[in-house]
Amino acid sequence: MGENRDRMLRGELYRDNDPELVASRVACGRLLDRFNATDADRNEERREILGELLGSFGDDSWIMPRFQCDYGTNISIGSNSFLNYDAILLDCAPITIGDDVSIGPRAQLLTPLHPMEDHEARRTRWESALPIVIGNNVWLGGGVIVCPGVTIGDNSVIGAGSVVTRDVPSRTFAAGNPSRTIRALP
Repeated sequence: MGENRDRMLRGELYRDNDPELVASRVACGRLLDRFNATDADRNEERREILGELLGSFGDDSWIMPRFQCDYGTNISIGSNSFLNYDAILLDCAPITIGDDVSIGPRAQLLTPLHPMEDHEARRTRWESALPIVIGNNVWLGGGVIVCPGVTIGDNSVIGAGSVVTRDVPSRTFAAGNPSRTIRALP
């Protein structure tokens, strides 16, 4: 593993234009092109491609095309989980999705962070990333955006269109931009 990949996975600043990282994104893109071009009745072929692409992909889980990610290898999906159309998972840091998770269409799980105050670092392609964890039996409504470093606890629901900027406890319904706790769930 190269220095920038190591730095990326440790959550440190790294150069996103590093040749090794670029090559990994291109390889991921080729697998995504294959996945997204499969015919609607080619579920086994889709599973095989996702098995090659993702770090882990649980039994009875499925992803609807169009699916996009950076590397794929930093994504772990538990069993019986579902990602609806147009999911975007930017996996510069690990993304862990538990069992029995439902993710609505056009959801985005975004791990990268760009320097806010160091304009030169941002201009010269430095960034960092923080992991995202989605617990078991979570439902993310359509269009939800989960920001870097967020953990969503088991049995929680995030309302459609929400922007999740901080952790959500287990058994919580949260919604809004930024999302906030609406109520506890039984």
